[in-house]
This record gives sequence, C-alpha cells and structure tokens, in this order.
Amino acid sequence: MLIPTGESRPRRWVRWFVTPFYYPRGKGAVVRYYARLDVFPFNKFSLGSKSIIEDFATINNGVGDVIIGNNCGIGISNVIIGPVTMGNYVMLAQNIVISGLNHGYEDVTLPPRVQKVVTKPIIIHDNVWIGANCVVTAGVTIGKHAIIGAGSVITKDIPGYSVAVGNPARVIKRYNFTTNCWEKA
Repeated sequence: MLIPTGESRPRRWVRWFVTPFYYPRGKGAVVRYYARLDVFPFNKFSLGSKSIIEDFATINNGVGDVIIGNNCGIGISNVIIGPVTMGNYVMLAQNIVISGLNHGYEDVTLPPRVQKVVTKPIIIHDNVWIGANCVVTAGVTIGKHAIIGAGSVITKDIPGYSVAVGNPARVIKRYNFTTNCWEKA
C-alpha cells in the first residue's frame, strides 16, 4: 500500500502527507525542490540542523536507516541508499553514490533483480569531504576528517585524518599530529 508494485519510491500520498510530519528536519535544514526523498515510515530518516540536500539528489531509506548529521552538504545528483550514518560537517560534492545495498547474485537460475538484497551499514564520521563522482560501497567506514579524491571508489575502510584516492581507493597521505602537517603514506 505504501509502494506501487515494481517501484522503489513511496506513493505520492506518503511523500505529501506522511514524510513531512513523520520525519521533522533540524532547524535551518533545507531540502531543495527537485530533491527526491524516498523515505518510508518503517525505517529511520533524520536530517540535522543547517544541513542541505541539493537538487536532483535521491535519499532512500527503504532498506536501512539514513541518518544525516548537522551542517552537512549533500551535493547535486547524489544518491544515498541506507543503511547510512553521517556525522556532522560532512561535505559531499556532485554525483556521489553511497549505497549500503547489494543485490544477491549467487543463484544463477534467478536474475539478480529478484534475488535477496544484502545490506551492510556505511558510517561516515565528522568533517569528511568526498569529492565528485565517488562511489562508497556497502560496509565501509570513513574516519573523521578523511578526504576522498574525486572519482574514487571506496571499497574498504578509510582511517581518519587521511587522504584517499583511486579505484579502489587507497590512502596516499596522513596527517601527522607531531609535525602538524600532511605527509605521504
């Protein structure tokens, strides 16, 4: 009743009459007009104060909670599929995919579309900056104040205070607290 057959977004009445009241936004939070919030009442969704979801971004909590902290920027055309937890001051550039969802493929007698989905939580800590066109795969944790270079594919955990780039992403710099500067890894 909440979802039309064969679709992944809630019915219009859910988007208009349930979502705005069931999921209040933090003070000063902004969701642009063309952003798509596919949020359902059976999983958690929260948007912290002074956070912004830009136009053409899609947020979906159909398979897991989506928690966005305070002062976060969700860039143009981002896709976030739960379970995802973001800390405060997370900055996402454009065209980023963060998905805690994977389709099963093990049974070769069935197409992947009809096989069971598998979810693993993604955790993005405070003060993280993720560059444009990145992909963050299920089960990844990105540490505090990590920087992810544009076009990177994050397939494993990234430690805090590091810079990671590439496909798959690897750490190229770390912040040294004794010398107070970024050093090559």
